[in-house]
Amino acid sequence: MRMHVESELTASNDASKWRYMPGLDGLRALSVLAVIVYHLNSSWLPGGLLGVGVFFTLSGYLITDQLLIEWRTTRRIDLKTFWIKRVRRLMPAMLFMLAIVSLWLLIFDRTRLFQLQGDFVSVFFYFNNWWLIFHKVSYFESFGPPSPIGHLWSLAIEEQFYFIWPLVLALLLRYVNRRGILLILTLVGVFASMFVMAFVYQPGMDPSRIYYGTDTRAFALLAGGALAIIWPSKKITKQTTGKSSVILDLIGGAGLVGILVMMVTTNAYNASLYVGGLALFSVISAIVIAVITHPTSLLGKVMGSKPLRWLGKRSYSLYIWHYPVIVLTSTSFDKQETHISTILLQILLSLILAAFSYTCIEEPFRRGVIQRQWLTNLRSPVRLRYVLMIIILPIQLFAISCSNNLFAVKSSASAATIHSEVTTINTSTTDSTLDIPFVSSSQIQSSTTSSSQAIVQSPTPPPAEVSPPPKPQVNNDQSVTAIGDSVILDAAPFLEKLLPGIVVDGKIGRQMSQLQGVIDELRSKNLLGKRIIIELGTNGAFNPDQLRDVMSSLGDAKQIILVNTRVPRNWQDQVNTTLSKVAAEFPQATIVDWYKASKGKESYFVQDGVHLKEEGASYYASLLSKAVKRAGK
Repeated sequence: MRMHVESELTASNDASKWRYMPGLDGLRALSVLAVIVYHLNSSWLPGGLLGVGVFFTLSGYLITDQLLIEWRTTRRIDLKTFWIKRVRRLMPAMLFMLAIVSLWLLIFDRTRLFQLQGDFVSVFFYFNNWWLIFHKVSYFESFGPPSPIGHLWSLAIEEQFYFIWPLVLALLLRYVNRRGILLILTLVGVFASMFVMAFVYQPGMDPSRIYYGTDTRAFALLAGGALAIIWPSKKITKQTTGKSSVILDLIGGAGLVGILVMMVTTNAYNASLYVGGLALFSVISAIVIAVITHPTSLLGKVMGSKPLRWLGKRSYSLYIWHYPVIVLTSTSFDKQETHISTILLQILLSLILAAFSYTCIEEPFRRGVIQRQWLTNLRSPVRLRYVLMIIILPIQLFAISCSNNLFAVKSSASAATIHSEVTTINTSTTDSTLDIPFVSSSQIQSSTTSSSQAIVQSPTPPPAEVSPPPKPQVNNDQSVTAIGDSVILDAAPFLEKLLPGIVVDGKIGRQMSQLQGVIDELRSKNLLGKRIIIELGTNGAFNPDQLRDVMSSLGDAKQIILVNTRVPRNWQDQVNTTLSKVAAEFPQATIVDWYKASKGKESYFVQDGVHLKEEGASYYASLLSKAVKRAGK
């Protein structure tokens, strides 16, 4: 009897209900744990962010599988019912978390709540990933206070997929009755998304755009969809030989090991990740999912063990809760060296909140229990008043908070304008003069100057008369040029005193990828000294080859001082390791270990744990000065 492939897309009596696969809950558990470890800034799992990719592929598989089951059974896809189920499944738990986070910020940090209004709105309407892209918010390279809801970009991508993919799939199924053609069309979408990611990616630049983008991450979801087409859960037979089952488990086990290896060895700045690495990870994830879903799989039984199953069922609530817990219970300075007791408490609190959310919010809404209770309450005038109070009170509090913070921001801006007019000083750099307002040491510096050269003033108010700085000296072997980002700007006034004639070229937000252009510009203006200080890495990691190329272009330099970094973000160790490794390859290179020198010196830093107070800036400059003078002798 000939088997018709197209018959698998037609109605069948035994395909009326989706089959629960407990092993997938175990996979969810491992994935969310990897993400949590990554957000705890653990250096031993730099690729923990790949856990989100597993969620994407798994979501694509399950959603497509359920939609195909509905099509086989009813010959239609009820989009309205599907979307309502998605809202009931995802929205209540997220709104509960947003309400608690808003209340926390309202009590403890109203200004921050006001600043995050756009984030809350974009999260609520599931376009947060594009909001972050258009506002150039980096997922990897921001060291200010992170948003406690900054991790919800991934939910936006999934919800956008849940809206668009059922429409596309319903249209395809109406005109395509062959599984092979449907699979090919889905794979076209996979390869198109992979191509967009590789095309948009720029080596050495912040990859946040392609990490956030729905267009550049869709391949992971569509890979799961392709798996559902060729590996539908209801069509997987239990009738396999012992040998086949062993081979299946070996493949699945190898895939799971591959997932863990990539999480341990990969980091967000590996170029290979964006030109095929993430796509490969999605394929491996799909293979593991295929094995786990097989009824005879030993791997599926192990992954479906009770502890993993318990955690996996609560993985959604755990995902949405863990990041605000980490952010709101950590200081900016101690994130990189958080004590183990703090980490354990953060994990415990996340688990408690996730368990409560799952039991009291997520499941009741999904099953319709809450809706029925609300309808009962609405029949009572007394209960109706309480319901209205519960709904209106948070809105009133949020509105009051926003208005108060708006007034505070306007007042602060007015005061800052007056202050800047009174305390403006003139700082000469090369042939031009910049009017730079005084910035207090308790503020994080920000600059809007378009020049790549800028030297900020001392953190203490200048005297009534300021002597002009000495002219740059770059024509002798002792001439010094310092190139860096906002940290070098903090230390600039002290460097000028300790190293008269130094040329300081700093710019807020500068990346290592911009260094060669700065050097070429300084050289063309005869402002590149024989002794060069390079302070970069605060704003993100970089490819070692970028630094090697720069070092090679400085062959005539007498001395190159590379300053490592202290920044409470997960790229800190990678930056410092890269600097040490490359410095060892060049005889004229020296490392100034700022990370070690500043350990435990919280008084050196402002709140972000990166920028320097007066004491820290003075000490920083003294370290650089000693390194220059020591080599000069």
